[in-house]
Amino acid sequence: MEIVICNEEDYEMLAGIWERSVLATHSFLKEEDFHEIKAALIPDYFPNVNLYAITDKGVHVGFIGLSQDSIEMLFIDRDRRGRGYGSALIEFAKQQGATKVDVNEQNPSALNFYKAKGFRIISRDETDEACRPYPTLHLSL
Repeated sequence: MEIVICNEEDYEMLAGIWERSVLATHSFLKEEDFHEIKAALIPDYFPNVNLYAITDKGVHVGFIGLSQDSIEMLFIDRDRRGRGYGSALIEFAKQQGATKVDVNEQNPSALNFYKAKGFRIISRDETDEACRPYPTLHLSL
């Protein structure tokens, strides 16, 4: 297992991981919202965070996006979940100074994952950052 920095050349591959992961974990997303978010990944989201991929035998199996002291995104490919990749990325993020993360309330497996890593809920919003009807939990160490 190795964590490597990503650049623009990795965006398409990361978008594929994002799509497979979200389809496996975000069944609450409306189809039109899924497509809207997917369309914004490469032009809007990826360039505004520091992206790191976790690799296994040279294959990218997940990634994390960090900005200042926040984990902005963390996705593990659907067939690679439960193998410690997310935990390794969280430890890496903590070493980089990350202390905050937001989680969709409708994604209890992600919430439980972050709670197991020491994060606690500090506040809640009724909608996500784009005012879509997905309550967001704000967590902190």
